[in-house]
Amino acid sequence: MNATIPPASAVLPARHIDAPAPGESIRAHYEQCFGCGPGHPTGMQIKSTAGEGLTVRGVFTVSEHHQGAPGLAHGGLLTAAMDDVLGSLNWLILVAAVTGRLEVDFRMPVPVGSVLVIDGANVGQERRKIYTEGTARLGSATGPIACEATGLFIQVPMEHFGEHALANGLEFKP
Repeated sequence: MNATIPPASAVLPARHIDAPAPGESIRAHYEQCFGCGPGHPTGMQIKSTAGEGLTVRGVFTVSEHHQGAPGLAHGGLLTAAMDDVLGSLNWLILVAAVTGRLEVDFRMPVPVGSVLVIDGANVGQERRKIYTEGTARLGSATGPIACEATGLFIQVPMEHFGEHALANGLEFKP
């Protein structure tokens, strides 16, 4: 059994009434988040927007700071991008969650300078387990598929993040 595929008993959660409306920006997880933080100078600075239902779209441009092989995005960076966008789905159901498992299939190389458009969806929830899937495309929402992912996120209390921030001398603002 694949741990990132929802079991038959999983249900689609309801979009929270206070979630960002379709087309609205989804705020960064944290100012210094490597994925979406606007304060991280070499991060991906992914800009995500809420879609219809339980969907999001994230967009970023691969820079020279994101290379693995010369001129190509690092596979781990692409995995981090998928993780960040799929994690932003939790803003739609307003729960705190961490990545439990993420599986990424790479379809083609992603050159430096490419725009990557990542569409993600919440596909089910069972108790604390939240199941997601996403597709990253080159250049546009209809461009060639660069990679696909399925993810499992686990709900945690908000205090989880505060405890770790304080332990490292950081300020935490939920």
